[in-house]
Amino acid sequence: MNKGELRTHFKELLNRSDCTDALADTFISQSITRMERLLRIPPMEKTLNYIITSTTTELTIPTDFLEITGIYHGTTNMVRVSLAKFIELTQGGETGTPKFFCRQADKLTIYPYPTTGTVTMNYYASFPALTTDSSSNDLTLLASDMIAYGALSYASDWFLDERGPQFETKFQQGLSEIQMQANDAE
Repeated sequence: MNKGELRTHFKELLNRSDCTDALADTFISQSITRMERLLRIPPMEKTLNYIITSTTTELTIPTDFLEITGIYHGTTNMVRVSLAKFIELTQGGETGTPKFFCRQADKLTIYPYPTTGTVTMNYYASFPALTTDSSSNDLTLLASDMIAYGALSYASDWFLDERGPQFETKFQQGLSEIQMQANDAE
């Protein structure tokens, strides 16, 4: 389903004449954001390669970043440490294959400092935004029903609709099904 079809479906299920397209879009957006917080499924997986051309200590985190699943340099997996531990480790100023990383705002800091090679980060990403009525993404294609019921749950709070618990139950059931399917595939 694309954004326009999803909005139409949502409004038909809500069955209210006082829900504007803009308000429906807000509920749909809230539902997608909530699903991104809760789901970890293969269509959300991405890989980003950082090419090291000189001494590199920081890697910029992409704007669609949700959660790291792994980060490595060559065949060495890096371990996440606390900022305090990271500061302690970096006192030596070593260069070479990085073994540790920590997150500082929108950057990952790695240590020892690599001078060549590639650092690869595997991560869960948010879905591309639905910017036009004809736009879609993997989530709208795989789980439009979940998006609609999540949006209906938000709408029921807004409109003080008694069907809220039913909408929430359907949303939770769908969320559980798609996450179980992804887990089983692993």
